[in-house]
Amino acid sequence: MLTLFKSWSLTRTAWLIMALSGLALEGTALYFQHGMGLHPCVMCIYERVALLGVIFGALIGAIYPASLLVRIAGIVVGAWGAIKGLLLALEHVDLQLNPAPWKQCEFRPDFPQTLPLDQWFPQIFQASGSCSDITWRFLGYTMPQWLVVVFAIYIVIWLFVALSQFKRGYSTRQRRLFKY
Repeated sequence: MLTLFKSWSLTRTAWLIMALSGLALEGTALYFQHGMGLHPCVMCIYERVALLGVIFGALIGAIYPASLLVRIAGIVVGAWGAIKGLLLALEHVDLQLNPAPWKQCEFRPDFPQTLPLDQWFPQIFQASGSCSDITWRFLGYTMPQWLVVVFAIYIVIWLFVALSQFKRGYSTRQRRLFKY
């Protein structure tokens, strides 16, 4: 199985599919916001940024997948985005399932002054909802609960891709007894 992940990590197509999956999720979030009229909270905005980390990691890997250093950089950025997204989604689920007056999220995102995404792209990163409100469910689960699943899947994929980098590749100079 690691051989399969290793061979996929050497192709640009696999990296672009990973990026497209993240873009599809970002597009879905924007549809929920602008198409369905749901108001994103600060945690939703942070989860979007973490998903951008997954996308950027995949795009880094797609630049030159034959290079081990580029693949490792893509894996590190993508895995960081997935892990950060999982932690944010778990915190968001806690805010929704255990609401309390002392457990509130911020009113506006706290981006660094050098990267004020909420000011540069207010249609995407402006928060206007409450973190403890449950405004959408699918199969009985809230959006942050689904994001826990999504980010956990991303973590597993990035883990397999990372572990596969230690797998030795097939050399054309080796003689194969059986061809398939």
